[in-house]
Amino acid sequence: MELHDVWFVIIAVLWAGYFFLEGFDFGVGVLTGVLARDRRERRVLINTIGPVWDGNEVWLITAGASTFAAFPEWYATLFSGFYLPLLLILVCLIVRGVGFEYRAKRSGERWQTNWEHAIFWTSLLPAFLWGVAFGNIAHGVKIDADKEYVGTLLDLLNPYALLGGAVTLFLFTFHGAVFTALKTVGDIRVRARRLATRLGAVTVLLAAGFLAWTQAHSGDGASLVALVVAALALVAAVGLNTAGREGWAFALSGLAIVAAVAMLFLTLFPAVMPSSLNPAWDLTVSNASSTPYTLGIMTWCAAIALPLVAVYQGWTYWVFRKRIGTQHIAGSH
Repeated sequence: MELHDVWFVIIAVLWAGYFFLEGFDFGVGVLTGVLARDRRERRVLINTIGPVWDGNEVWLITAGASTFAAFPEWYATLFSGFYLPLLLILVCLIVRGVGFEYRAKRSGERWQTNWEHAIFWTSLLPAFLWGVAFGNIAHGVKIDADKEYVGTLLDLLNPYALLGGAVTLFLFTFHGAVFTALKTVGDIRVRARRLATRLGAVTVLLAAGFLAWTQAHSGDGASLVALVVAALALVAAVGLNTAGREGWAFALSGLAIVAAVAMLFLTLFPAVMPSSLNPAWDLTVSNASSTPYTLGIMTWCAAIALPLVAVYQGWTYWVFRKRIGTQHIAGSH
């Protein structure tokens, strides 16, 4: 295995980690407009992810920076071709972060309501758009002989990519509902578990169609194994959630996300961005990568930094592991 292959795997791991972690806090953001009945319950939901949401986004920054440094041709084509969707995601992430921080800065009803609406929409849109983006990457886009994207925005809104967006939206919301059931007490926990069961049933159907389509289009034996793992983990997560085993359900919903991301990257390799116009024009791990010297330096840096980040983030989750409820919100009595 050469260094560009190693970095393909590292980037796949970073995206899997990002979707595992950011997936549930996107889901919790969506639930603020679906599950919560009043402001106190919205505060409970926001507080479940308050200590961790910004740390989860570090995985996105790391994945983007690693792509830029390890595969500059991939980064250039991706960010030029997907400019508008990625810009919209970026704006949503900025507004969402401001919403978390500014919502409680003033006590006015209108002020807090507007920020709560912003948190809902800026969680829902990225959850959908990430699926659209990765659906297009996995299925192939219009890349010419100069390794440039020559399609239009409408080309990105094809049925396969839109199905991918629906899958990530429902999968992340299900993941967030299970996380909410795991992190809360009282009535909101019960309702989160019931909602997770309903969301899980829809997610299983959507994911089955998307993963089967992906396997039929560009799958092989390795991707089929990942598909089976994702499917079994998702079905088991729904069942365990219904049985009230939130911890196991959350772990397995996360495994389903990781396995689904692994499947997409397995169907890609050795391409990083297939061309739908001509397979000879694919961006691959070899023709899109940096020099071996650059990759070598990056490998040493990653070997030191990634374990430290993982340990620190694990410690953060351990510190903030207790459940909360409306009785823990100031002024709720």
